[in-house]
Amino acid sequence: MKIATFNIQNLFHRDKNLIQVHASKNLKDWISELDNLMTIKSNTEDQRDRIKELSFLIGFEKTIDKPYAVLRRRAGHLYLKGIDHSLVHKASYLNYWNGWITLQTTPIPYAAVEHKARLIADINADVLLLQEVEDRGSLEEFNHEILPKFYCEPYTQCIVVQSNKYNGLEMGILLRQGYNLLGIKTHQDQNFIQYDIETPKGKIVHIINLHLDKPTTDLNQSHFDRKLQTNQVANIYNELLVKGLKNIIITGTLQVPSYCDSLSPLFKNTTLKEVTKHLSFEVVCDHGADRSYYRLGAYRKGVNIKQKDYMLVSPNLWKSLKDSGMNRKAMWPPHRPHWTVYPSLKHKGQAASEHPIIWAKLKL
Repeated sequence: MKIATFNIQNLFHRDKNLIQVHASKNLKDWISELDNLMTIKSNTEDQRDRIKELSFLIGFEKTIDKPYAVLRRRAGHLYLKGIDHSLVHKASYLNYWNGWITLQTTPIPYAAVEHKARLIADINADVLLLQEVEDRGSLEEFNHEILPKFYCEPYTQCIVVQSNKYNGLEMGILLRQGYNLLGIKTHQDQNFIQYDIETPKGKIVHIINLHLDKPTTDLNQSHFDRKLQTNQVANIYNELLVKGLKNIIITGTLQVPSYCDSLSPLFKNTTLKEVTKHLSFEVVCDHGADRSYYRLGAYRKGVNIKQKDYMLVSPNLWKSLKDSGMNRKAMWPPHRPHWTVYPSLKHKGQAASEHPIIWAKLKL
């Protein structure tokens, strides 16, 4: 069985709030001015009006994340959601638009979409775990229409579990023929999903797909939340072992290096082993002097990108591990280090993701 994990950072469109935009000097000045006004105990009427203006300029308008309108990519249909959740047909390609609406998402360049597909096709895993998928419809379209362009057969099973957020950060799983999904278990507000997979030979593998929140400006709160989540995952792993279940994989985006205390429940309180530390692990190293350098928080010597993505396996699967690796050819290198990328990748906007794909081949 070949299994891979990839934070794909959406397929066709991405929420605007997830795209990092460097703040202009005006925005920084507005924020500074608002901070000063908010510290004044008794504001004048002019100051209150200015606070309202600054709130609007900075983008503090009261908005609701729940989608009011759904714009379908195919045939240009626009549907509006009513109070009773009925779908009202407002416009289509057969008539004129009778208004406008600001979209919360931005399209991903098609070159980036193709690099996502090319990377997945190159790995060609039997079981593919994905993080940050916008919806099942997009994944189905990607699976059946984009992957075949790179001589990759569409996966026979495609599952996306909707989260309780509205910013397109769902988790998905793709399975080849012969692999069956026996069960799914979700955990509210915990950002991970359990899968029970049956292999063609009848072996059962238990997989936990993780996508933890990025660190925020409140580092202490981020650390606290992440440690709660990893502690629960560690407890689930240990409970599975007590039940006699030995084929366990925990994989996904943990957002921080392994030395962070918030990940200690997984690395110190379990018997899990990290695939990137296996002797079979293969990856194209950095160019130049960085090839012999090992930065703090990097994957390994010569692979000097900050580790955020992991694949952890139980001791039983560690013994079954025959090959493993990481592919970052679809990532755009920063100023340093540099590594080999696809010839078609010309600039950052064409990158498939800011994350590599990690894979492992197990003999079950």
